[in-house]
Amino acid sequence: MRYGFVGSFGSATELVRLAVEAEEHGWDGFFGWDGVSLGPAPTWDPFTLLGAVAAQTSRIRLGTLVLALPRRLPWELARQALTLDHLSGGRLVLPVGVGVTDDRAVAGVLGRGATPTDLRTRAALLDETLAVLDLAATAEPFSFTGEHYHIEEMQIAPAPLQRPHVPVWPVGAWPSVRSMRRAARWDGVVVQLRGERAMADPTPDDVRDLVAWLTRERGADEMAGFDVVLQGTFTGEADAAARAAAYEEAGATWWIDGRWEGEDAQFTRQLALVREGPPR
Repeated sequence: MRYGFVGSFGSATELVRLAVEAEEHGWDGFFGWDGVSLGPAPTWDPFTLLGAVAAQTSRIRLGTLVLALPRRLPWELARQALTLDHLSGGRLVLPVGVGVTDDRAVAGVLGRGATPTDLRTRAALLDETLAVLDLAATAEPFSFTGEHYHIEEMQIAPAPLQRPHVPVWPVGAWPSVRSMRRAARWDGVVVQLRGERAMADPTPDDVRDLVAWLTRERGADEMAGFDVVLQGTFTGEADAAARAAAYEEAGATWWIDGRWEGEDAQFTRQLALVREGPPR
């Protein structure tokens, strides 16, 4: 099991400091977020922030939990990911999803057509963006024709340090077959439950069933290196190590600790949690 921490509150300078402290205290990854509005949390640009983190760390994985791809142009995202992959020495991962479709803070923009709100269209934009990222990672000239994007010829060079591309972790809404099949085509899955349990933490049994499905879908030989990513809270809880062990036994490979409300919604509290280290 590897452990990450989401820097969700603090100034830009404080969040860079939080990432440095995370590396010093044994965490395996540091993650920003790509929200437009979440109460008082600052909405720093994740790629700018992680670029600064990359310059001051050397070991931890870097990412954004999660990138809302329908709000981003694929060729711009390809350049940003390529740049950060090189700045970090190949430590970037890309957790991705369709984004929040009912965000009231951006409803006016969404209603004017800047970003579609219906799930089907956003899912199609997500898939097309991932296809363009994969083509761009070859560093060769490419063309692409989809329902939403048409590229006659483009080349983004050099190639990423990570081959064949920067690892992609789509959100997988378990047990939605369509959502899970998208994740199965890539390098990992950010686990989310579907329907009435959408806000609940997966149980070890959920993870075990999900991993069994992925193994059938991908084949056992293709599961090596595939990441099963959970997000929630671990640090500071008495049973954290036991919970981590249960999830690891079920097949999870990452637990990413994210804090969004209550006493945890402040930089000083998150700094204290990071300094406790992950529950190994």
